[in-house]
Amino acid sequence: VQLVESGGALVEPGGSLRLSCAASGFTFSNYIMKWYRQAPGKEREMVGYISSGGGSTAYADSVKGRFTISRDNAKHTVYLQMNNLKPEDTAVYYCNTVLVGNVYWGQGTQVTVSS
Repeated sequence: VQLVESGGALVEPGGSLRLSCAASGFTFSNYIMKWYRQAPGKEREMVGYISSGGGSTAYADSVKGRFTISRDNAKHTVYLQMNNLKPEDTAVYYCNTVLVGNVYWGQGTQVTVSS
């Protein structure tokens, strides 16, 4: 199982970014995918998740209305569209899945929101 995030960058407050997580090594379309983030000095927190078919999503209150998770099962990729970014969104963002009780993480991608 491999998860590879990309798309992190330095962006000004109010800006947008789209993160990607390319998955391999498992039947991607069968599994829920989640996005987490970890800010400096803070615990890792879940940003949101998307069902295996993409028809259902859920988000943390802190990002609801600003972030959108989507997936392309044909490309084995899950996305995190982030709009109206705030300095408090600065963190390393990770994608995650659980297969047969085993938790898998990507290496993370840095998002910095600063003017």
